[in-house]
Amino acid sequence: MSIILGINAYHGDSSACLVVDGEMVAAAEEERFRRVKHWAGFPSEAIRYCLKEEGMRLADVDYVAINSDPKANLMKKIGYTMKNRPELSLIMDKLKDQNKRRTVDQEFKSAFPDDDLKAEVRHVEHHLAHLSSAFHVSPYADAVVVSVDGFGDFASAAWGVGRGSEISIDDKVYFPHSLGAFYQALTQFIGFPHYGDEYKVMGLAPYGKPSYLEQMRQIVLLQDDGSFLLNLDYFKHHVEKVNYEWESGIPTVGQIYSDRLADLLGPAREKSEELTQRHRDIAHSVQAMYEEAFFHLLNKLHARHGTDNLCVAGGCGMNSVANGKVTLRTPFRNVYIQSAAGDAGGAIGAAFVVHHLVSPKAGRQFVMDHAYWGGHCSEAEVREVLEKNRDQLKAENCSLELMKDEGELCSRTAQAIAEGKVVGWFQGRMEWGPRALGNRSIVCDPRRSDMKDILNLKIKRRESFRPFAPSVLRDSVAEWFEIDAEVPFMMKVFQIREEKRAEIPAVTHVDGSGRLQTVYSHTNPRYHGLISAFNQLTGVPMVLNTSFNENEPVVCKPEEALACFLRTKMDVLVLGDWFIERKQEI
Repeated sequence: MSIILGINAYHGDSSACLVVDGEMVAAAEEERFRRVKHWAGFPSEAIRYCLKEEGMRLADVDYVAINSDPKANLMKKIGYTMKNRPELSLIMDKLKDQNKRRTVDQEFKSAFPDDDLKAEVRHVEHHLAHLSSAFHVSPYADAVVVSVDGFGDFASAAWGVGRGSEISIDDKVYFPHSLGAFYQALTQFIGFPHYGDEYKVMGLAPYGKPSYLEQMRQIVLLQDDGSFLLNLDYFKHHVEKVNYEWESGIPTVGQIYSDRLADLLGPAREKSEELTQRHRDIAHSVQAMYEEAFFHLLNKLHARHGTDNLCVAGGCGMNSVANGKVTLRTPFRNVYIQSAAGDAGGAIGAAFVVHHLVSPKAGRQFVMDHAYWGGHCSEAEVREVLEKNRDQLKAENCSLELMKDEGELCSRTAQAIAEGKVVGWFQGRMEWGPRALGNRSIVCDPRRSDMKDILNLKIKRRESFRPFAPSVLRDSVAEWFEIDAEVPFMMKVFQIREEKRAEIPAVTHVDGSGRLQTVYSHTNPRYHGLISAFNQLTGVPMVLNTSFNENEPVVCKPEEALACFLRTKMDVLVLGDWFIERKQEI
C-alpha cells in the first residue's frame, strides 16, 4: 500500500489531500477549519481531517508531496536578478520569506507532537502540480494541459500535453509576466483590494462594454508562439517591494500596479467610491483582454498537438466565464477543470505526481467526477448539536422534524423552495474547492425575480451585481442552455436559452448567462432527488444554489450550519434528516 499526503502550504487556500494506492480518499481546505477565508500557512487541520477520515496516523504516511519546489527554475531566478537588479529590499524580503518558514519536520512536530513523521518529503514544482491536478484526475487518456495563475516557483503559466500518466511541459511564462497579476492588478485598480476579489470583476463585467480594450492591449502583449508579456511600465511588483503576507491567516497583497496605469485608464477607484459606468467598462475590458490572451494560447496549442481534449488549472482556471467559451472560441471539444483549480488543487496535483513517480506501472485509474471529499457527520452528532441549541431554537420559534424517508424529505424541501423560502441544505461530505455543490448549499426558487434581493437582505449582504448560480439536472441542460456539456464543478458559464430566461430570472445574469452545475443521481442522489422533486412541482429542473455561509468560509460542521441559520433570516434548515423551520408569526 502506498499512502501519499499532498499539501498546499504557504499559498492562499492552504489544503491537504490523501491518496491511497492511486485513489484519492479525502481532501479539504484549511479555511473550513480555521474559519478564515483563503487561509494561508501550514494546513495542519486539513491534514488532521484527512488522516482521521481514513483512520490513519501520520506515521502511516509513506510520502508527503508539497506543491512547491524552491529549487525550481533556479537559473531563471538568478538570470533575472543579475539582469534587472531589483531593489535590495525586494531581494531581502524574498529571502526572509523563505527563511522564516519552518521546515516541514518542524511544522509536523508542532502540529502532531504525539506522532512521528516517517514519510519521505517530495517537492513538486508549482505548475507541474497544477497540471497534474487537472490531467491526472481527468477522464482523458491524452489532453493539452494548461496552468495559468499569479506566480508560483518564479513562473506564472505552463503548458504542454498529457499522455497516459506522463505530462510533458512545452514552455512556461516566468516572473514578472503574468495574466494572473494583470487581472489582480486591474481588480485592485477598480477598487476591490482583497485577495480573491477577481470574481467580482467577472460579475461586474457584463454591465459594461469593451471601451478600454485597446488600452488593455497596451498592457498585455500577445506573442506569436501563443504566450504573453506584460508592459511592465504599468506594474511595480518586479522592481520594488510589494507587501505579500501568506502565513497563518488571510493572504494580503499590496498594490501591484504602478501610478502610470492612471495615465492610461484615468484615476483608480477607491474601495468606498460609487461604481460608475467607467468602472464597469474597465471590468468588461479586463475580462475581454484575459479571454483574448487565453484563447490565443489555446488556439496555438490545439494547432500544435491536435487533441480535442483540454485540462485547465491554476488560479485563472477559476475564470468560469472564459472556461464556458472554450468550445466556442477554440477547436477544443472537451474541457476538464476540477473543483479546486486554484492553489488548493496543487495538493492533489503534487500527490498524483509523486504517485506516478513511485508507482510508474500502476497507470491511471482514478477520475474525479465529484467534489465530495470533505468531512461529514453522523445522525448522533446532528442530534447532539440540536439538543445543545434547543433553547435557542425554541426562542426562534422553530419546529424540528426527523424525516427518515429521503423522498419525503426532498418533496417537503422542494415545496418550501417553491413557496419562496430560503433553505439551508447540509448533507453528506463537504465539497472540495470554493463552490457549494449541493452538500453545503443554500437553495432557493430560481423563478422568482426578487430572490436575489431576498437572499442579499436575509443572508448574503453582497454586491447587487454578483449573480447567483443554477444547479440543473444533467439531462435537462440542452433544453435550458445553449451549450450541452458536463459541468459538475460549476466551473463554466453558459448562455441560457433566450426563450427560457424569463422563467428563471433569479439565476440569469444581466447578459443572459448562468454559471451552472450539472447534477447527477450517481454522484449526489439526495441533491438530485431534491431538484427532481422541485421539477415535478414546477416544471423547472433546477434550483438556485449559493454557498452556505454569511461572509465567512462555507460551513463545515453542523454546529456552524445551525449557527448561520439562527443568526440570519433563513427560513428552513435541512440538517441531515432533520427538517427545521421557523414558524411564521400570525
